[in-house]
Amino acid sequence: MKQHIGYCFFVLIFCLLISSCGNSDEKFISEGVIEYTAKAVDEANPMASLAPNKMTISFKNNKSCAEMSAGMGLFSTSFISDPETKTLTQLVKLLNKKFSLVQHEKDIIEENKAYPLEIIPEKETKIIVGYKCKKAHVKLNDEYGTEFDIYYTNDLDIKNSNFANPYHAVDGVLMEYQMKKFGLEMRFTAISVKNQDVDDAIFELPADYKRISQQEMNDLFLGLQ
Repeated sequence: MKQHIGYCFFVLIFCLLISSCGNSDEKFISEGVIEYTAKAVDEANPMASLAPNKMTISFKNNKSCAEMSAGMGLFSTSFISDPETKTLTQLVKLLNKKFSLVQHEKDIIEENKAYPLEIIPEKETKIIVGYKCKKAHVKLNDEYGTEFDIYYTNDLDIKNSNFANPYHAVDGVLMEYQMKKFGLEMRFTAISVKNQDVDDAIFELPADYKRISQQEMNDLFLGLQ
């Protein structure tokens, strides 16, 4: 009887240990939402007045959808990244007009050439919203010799998170970084990560968005300056 009680006690302790070990992986999620602050690097840029002050990225099954809005919701844009189909879909809503642009792998590679980066890994790390992040120093091959630091984590279960952006050489989820789009350089910093269900519909192209070309999308943003 004592042996039986002792055995049960051992099993209980073992189960508790296994459970507590599993808690260390609670943040290693494959579905949820990351919220970032967003800020224009150059506030004198003509587009800075339209710059959003936050961005949310919803992710599920390695797909992601980055959403931003500005001007009291009069302008919004989303970027849907799908590493399986190797496509990047941009949705733009301006007042009551809706436009979409679908880029394929060749288009993505060509566009990223306009933002050539030299990424230098460093040993330093820091914690951002509870996630251990690795540091890298970035040199932008532009006329100004722009340099800045970025941070990324391997503690989120998202694969190929950067396949559609200039940081495709970085194996990890970007938590603090800069990006240039349509002539506006933005700095993003993660402020929360939420483990929550994400609707599959967010990764689909809405039927009421008019398909336009890359040049038409460029002209649209140039017209906002």
